[in-house]
Amino acid sequence: MSNHKEFSEALKVIPGGVDSPVRAFKNVGSEPFMVQKGKGAYIYDIEGNKYLDFVQSWGPLIFGHADKDIQDAVIKTAKSGLSFGASSPLETKLAKLILSKFDWLDKIRFVSSGTEATMSAIRLARGFSGKDKIIKFEGCYHGHSDSLLVKAGSGATTFGSSSSAGVPEDTAKNTYLAIYNDIDSVKNIVEKEDIGTIIIEPIAGNMGLVPADKEFLIKLRKICDEKKIVLILDEVMSGFRAGELGSYGIYGIKGDIVTFGKVIGGGMNVAAFAGKKEIMDMISPLGPVYQAGTLSGNPVSMAAGIASLTKIFASRNLYTKLENLANMFMIGLKNIAKNHGIAIQVAVRGSMFGYFFTDKAVKNYNDALSADTKMFAKFHSGMIKEGIFLAPSQFETGFICDAMSEKEINFALKKANKVFDEISKDSAKKANKTKICSKKTVKKSVKNKK
Repeated sequence: MSNHKEFSEALKVIPGGVDSPVRAFKNVGSEPFMVQKGKGAYIYDIEGNKYLDFVQSWGPLIFGHADKDIQDAVIKTAKSGLSFGASSPLETKLAKLILSKFDWLDKIRFVSSGTEATMSAIRLARGFSGKDKIIKFEGCYHGHSDSLLVKAGSGATTFGSSSSAGVPEDTAKNTYLAIYNDIDSVKNIVEKEDIGTIIIEPIAGNMGLVPADKEFLIKLRKICDEKKIVLILDEVMSGFRAGELGSYGIYGIKGDIVTFGKVIGGGMNVAAFAGKKEIMDMISPLGPVYQAGTLSGNPVSMAAGIASLTKIFASRNLYTKLENLANMFMIGLKNIAKNHGIAIQVAVRGSMFGYFFTDKAVKNYNDALSADTKMFAKFHSGMIKEGIFLAPSQFETGFICDAMSEKEINFALKKANKVFDEISKDSAKKANKTKICSKKTVKKSVKNKK
């Protein structure tokens, strides 16, 4: 069956044909391919086409597709049962592995998705602080719970309004929007409102890759300390991706609550939120903040997470290798674009990378929105045709995996050069056509005057 036919069948029974909107490729004006399998750095569609994969399931697959160690752990555990509705020693083992890297985090609870992790973290922070009002930052995505699906109101210091149908305005009104990397926008809110919680992606990956400035995070932490505000660092994406210590290894900033996901599940559905004992003990059954989940901490997912983190901790120079490859890719892409007269900004944090077609530095969501999304769509479509799978949205992040080497990066850069060549030639043809049409119009105008 062809990609087109299979997607057409999916459209009949699944809204939009996908189970997550970005997979529909609408942001790049094309139709998605349907995946048959993945191995290492590559995925294969149902037509047998092979793609070098820089999406890596949106981040979890730090060792690439179908990693043998993780697969073996999953298969072995699955033979004993998929889920028990009761605790198993695997939960404790994974908890200890994660907490061993963060000495200020005392306890952790597992859930099944990043949305559950941030939703639960917000509820916990509100329960601990006794305050309903929170601050989030424009462009930071923290899952699709109601209180976090908000957009800016009439100004940076106003409360948010819902960005999705079905979200009550009264819910959104407890969420205030600040500008990423702009500490004054935070100060303006906390001086006027009784804020109890601030949530942020210290390395924003959902408006494209936009890292926070260190000084901004230092001042944000200081405000939270002075105002007794609970600071949640959302590291669902950046945890164990930007480095073994996530954003902490880069900035040295400690969150009161930290959310994890993606890599800690090794490709299975695992996320978590962790914090200091006095905060975490507010969760039921110890405290009044309720949180539960049928499949939370299921043994198969825990086994995948244990295998993933155990392999990470045993891999010498893993993050150095991944960051070197990410820099090689982005520096190379920037040079190629420059040679074609195309403006581009690039960013790297560990094994995460991003690029914007603009000549302006990207520091926040408004900067990201000003990038040339039409150029992005052209580039993405061209790369897909050349067998390179990049995130199908300007406002997502790319990932390097351990199964990649300089060979894969050089291959991707070679294809990028070819795609930019074609884009430049196409632009030149259109410009020439416009010039000819313009001359004809002028001649016709002169003739009519005569």
